[in-house]
Amino acid sequence: MLGRGDDLAGAARDVDLLVIATPDDEIRGVAKTVEPHEGTVVAHLSGARGLDVLAPHRRRAGLHPLVALPTPEIGAKRLVGAWFAVAGDPLVEEIVAALRGRSFAVADADRALYHAAAAIASNHLVALLGQVERLAEAVGVPFEAYLELAEATLANVGELGPARALTGPAARGDESTIRRHLRALPAEERRAYRGMVDAARRLAARRRRHGRDRDQRDHEDHEEGDAR
Repeated sequence: MLGRGDDLAGAARDVDLLVIATPDDEIRGVAKTVEPHEGTVVAHLSGARGLDVLAPHRRRAGLHPLVALPTPEIGAKRLVGAWFAVAGDPLVEEIVAALRGRSFAVADADRALYHAAAAIASNHLVALLGQVERLAEAVGVPFEAYLELAEATLANVGELGPARALTGPAARGDESTIRRHLRALPAEERRAYRGMVDAARRLAARRRRHGRDRDQRDHEDHEEGDAR
């Protein structure tokens, strides 16, 4: 393993796979520093960057673990059986298989959007629960009680999908309760709440549209059956 300050020129010599595990903005510079070797695959772990940052190497690959790695110890456990976004040279599929993981391909043009969704699913969720923790402390309610609520809600999403799993005031159009929430919230917490309420409203509207479409299809099928 080579680190900052080491001579990287020969890093690709006599190895099958060289992994560049640096911050995204440093991948291109590191890749250029390494002398290309015909038989070596050079890969990065970025979710947002394409394979172009690995020039001038001919065999390039992307291997992004779709898993949160808050500490080395937790990360090492979570990598086993994880999902991976792969691109480029098929050698990275062997890494996924060795970790008993699952993979999907993401094109270079879609990687930034893919990674944005990953940030929302993980980083933003943690930030949201940080807000819950602050509010729970303010009213003297154990954070664990809200955490169990969140875990059950994620289970509902897994079973029903986001639209059908949505509950609460935005789902039922209870704007008076939303206004009461905003009045009760500290000023510094209102912006995040408004943003999530808007997202919940959009999801609720989508569910209503799908419901109307389903009812229309059922009506048409019924009329067609009567016509026979």
